[in-house]
Amino acid sequence: MEATVGGVPVQYAEYGRGTPVLALHGAGVDHREIAGALEPIFCNVPGFRRLYPDLPGMGRTPAPETITSNDDVLDILLGLIDSTIGDEPLLVMGQSYGGYLARAIADRRPEQVVGLALICPVGAHTGNVPEHEVLVSAADPTGELGPELEASYRNYFVVQTSETLSRFQELVAPAASLVDESGLMRIFSNWELQDRPDAATTYPHPVLILAGRQDATAGHTGPWELTEHYPRATFAVLDRAGHALFHEQPALTQALVVEWLARVREHSTT
Repeated sequence: MEATVGGVPVQYAEYGRGTPVLALHGAGVDHREIAGALEPIFCNVPGFRRLYPDLPGMGRTPAPETITSNDDVLDILLGLIDSTIGDEPLLVMGQSYGGYLARAIADRRPEQVVGLALICPVGAHTGNVPEHEVLVSAADPTGELGPELEASYRNYFVVQTSETLSRFQELVAPAASLVDESGLMRIFSNWELQDRPDAATTYPHPVLILAGRQDATAGHTGPWELTEHYPRATFAVLDRAGHALFHEQPALTQALVVEWLARVREHSTT
């Protein structure tokens, strides 16, 4: 599907009916990764309308020269909400880079965003991360992916099995050729949001924050520090999981997301 926002044709996938859920993917991929991780969960939890946009410069959404910063990307996302959801309550989920943007949306619209879920979120600055460490090495992608994608897989996953290799081939690898590298470089050169999403101390709704114990990109101490801004936050740091947490620990991810959705529903009816 497509919605034109500020002259930018934003491509998105949509599934289901009910309370809207805007789910934002990470950098260097497209909507297929987060949709592939979340749809098996939502298929068992009815009552939610899921929207998965391709962020500017990734997937099928272009990054014209008018988009020069993450503030511009945030404006595009707020416009997408206005054009596809309107003023009704919604949930926002974000993985990695998408988590940074999701926090900003909740910060801008704390009354409309009635639930927030962050999966391995990065922030304005990221430090104190562990070295990349492969815990399980039971799959050899040599010859299956090509040199660049093979390196990407090896550097992304700490659990390298036939299952995670299959998920990478299906949900991550196809997006690599669609990335507008120059567009992302332009956007990320102005990475820090002017209105930083750090004023969320008054955010009153249920939050879920998931971190990988072996996440060499976002770490787990930075995500933990976010909990002080969210009084209704559940925080979980999962062993045997890196930045690809929801591929490496799908059962735990499902259990925690389902519990968060139940908290959101309970909170919204009280």
